[in-house]
Amino acid sequence: MEKITLKSSPRDVFLYILAIITLYISVWRFITLIFEYIHYIFPDDLNIYFTSASDEIRGSMAALIVVFPVYLGITWFLRKDIISNPEKREFWARKWLLNLTLFLAAVTIIVDLIILVNNFLNGELTLRFVLKVITVFIVAAAVFGYYFWDLRRDTLPTSKPSKVLAGGVSLVILVSIISGFFIVGSPATQRKMRFDDMRLNNLQSLQWEIVNFWQMKSRLPKTLAELNNNLSGFVPPLDPETNASYEYKTKGAREFELCANFSKASPSLKDGVSATSRYMPIMPEPMGMYGSGQQNWTHEIGKKCFTRTIDPDLYKPIKG
Repeated sequence: MEKITLKSSPRDVFLYILAIITLYISVWRFITLIFEYIHYIFPDDLNIYFTSASDEIRGSMAALIVVFPVYLGITWFLRKDIISNPEKREFWARKWLLNLTLFLAAVTIIVDLIILVNNFLNGELTLRFVLKVITVFIVAAAVFGYYFWDLRRDTLPTSKPSKVLAGGVSLVILVSIISGFFIVGSPATQRKMRFDDMRLNNLQSLQWEIVNFWQMKSRLPKTLAELNNNLSGFVPPLDPETNASYEYKTKGAREFELCANFSKASPSLKDGVSATSRYMPIMPEPMGMYGSGQQNWTHEIGKKCFTRTIDPDLYKPIKG
């Protein structure tokens, strides 16, 4: 009776379920992280819309920092439990969940190879694609190999290979997390970049309102305070960090300038083209409003002014 109770312990069931869930999350987030590194190192020239990988990298790093140690802790506890109670090697929940993991890993390997062969036959192999396929294959094969060995070994889980493997995997995860900081920067750097994102969004919003003001009144506002609109509820935004007003001045009947102080320089793509599309406007930009190159929002650290000229042929005044 004691043996049955031992094998049917609800604690053991939930621990094995939690161990498998944390394993799956760790594998998913590790593969996502490696994919984003591949995207960063080998950008796709056919993708005309640049999207920052920072969010995905940060999310994967955060998940690995939290989830992977939980997985290690649970597996360490379960291994010690099996050493103390060898009969738990035959625990039904353990065998079911580990065999499910083997099944999913095998299916992943098969699908991965099918996709590889299919793209090869279609002549669509690229270095980015091959590296992704290799990543998935290595991770899935590693998971399959370890748990296949774990289910069928005769010795208790105290052997040196288990400890060496755990240390090796932990080192790989640690290196992958540390590498992310070289791309996305430290938390302090990220905070500065988010402030700069808000500044650019604010400037784009002000730009839209200034053009709309010119359309309605056939003149530029003298100050940003003139943009206050009780009907629409628009209030000129302030700098998110200092609460200071943005600098604005007119340079002609249809030319104006908006300035802000930035904490970081604009990120750039590897080919030297500035990643200005990283800062996508919240509000729709007036299409064709400006001359060539005037949609540029690149900036260095410190004060940067953006000069804009309204084209009346493309952006006609609205007569009341």
